[in-house]
Amino acid sequence: MTTTTIKRNGLKAWFLALRPKTLTGAAAPVLLALALCYKDAQLYYTPIGQSSVFQWVPALLCLLFALLMQVDANFINDYFDCINGVDGEERLGPKRACAQGWISLHAMQRGIAFTTCLSLAVGIPTVLWGGLELLIVGVVCVVFAFLYTTILARKGLGDLLVIVFFGIVPVCVTYYVQLHTIPLYVFLLSIGMGLVTDNLLIVNNYRDRETDITVGKKTLVSLIGANTTEWLYLILGILGVASCQILWSEGRMWGAILPAAYLIPHLITWRTMVKINHGKALNTVLGRTALNIFLFALLAAIGVLL
Repeated sequence: MTTTTIKRNGLKAWFLALRPKTLTGAAAPVLLALALCYKDAQLYYTPIGQSSVFQWVPALLCLLFALLMQVDANFINDYFDCINGVDGEERLGPKRACAQGWISLHAMQRGIAFTTCLSLAVGIPTVLWGGLELLIVGVVCVVFAFLYTTILARKGLGDLLVIVFFGIVPVCVTYYVQLHTIPLYVFLLSIGMGLVTDNLLIVNNYRDRETDITVGKKTLVSLIGANTTEWLYLILGILGVASCQILWSEGRMWGAILPAAYLIPHLITWRTMVKINHGKALNTVLGRTALNIFLFALLAAIGVLL
């Protein structure tokens, strides 16, 4: 796709800039959390004679906030990687809007401001259900969306942030908004969700390991090496399924069993990743990993509801 086929600052350019394929990673942990609190609301927190204390409005707000924050983070990443020269012609991953000239830097600044404000506007009403502490959570999410690209991802801390902000925060906070508590099993599942989601970053950095070294970007992959990274990818998926086994103690057999089916596509994707090893062909593995992440959350959610 060339710049001549895309109108500068047009709708198609913005659609590409928001990176729709990444939205599954933002939605997955929230959907898992909603399944958990929906079932718990019925089992433990609903008074006799009442249908359920689960509320759909804050549920939708949590999901929308997660999606908007992902778009905001994508815009921020696009802008700062462009001005820092990270997205050069040698880039192996999908083309980026600012680097390709599809969106001007000034327009992207306005896009970042808009999505940041819109995210907060969607998130603020959740205080009506979860309390004022959610304001702090919202501000922290915005701050780290900026810190991720500008500082932390370049110092090998990106994987930690993925576990926190694509696992612990969305799962635990979404559950807390509904039921005002965070059981231990929910916290453990949130870590598992974060570990599985981190494989998306693992593949991305595995593909870019050589170009990242050239631009001075330190990632976990560059620190531990390609071979260790391949095994890490496999292990993270296994640990994610292992975290679901806590559901046995909650009497939720299917919640523990169904996620194990995720290991089949996970293993196939891992073998493909190892076989390809380097180059643009790893973008296929990136897409498969995104689908696997959503499958994991879906299987866990269905298992919980069963």
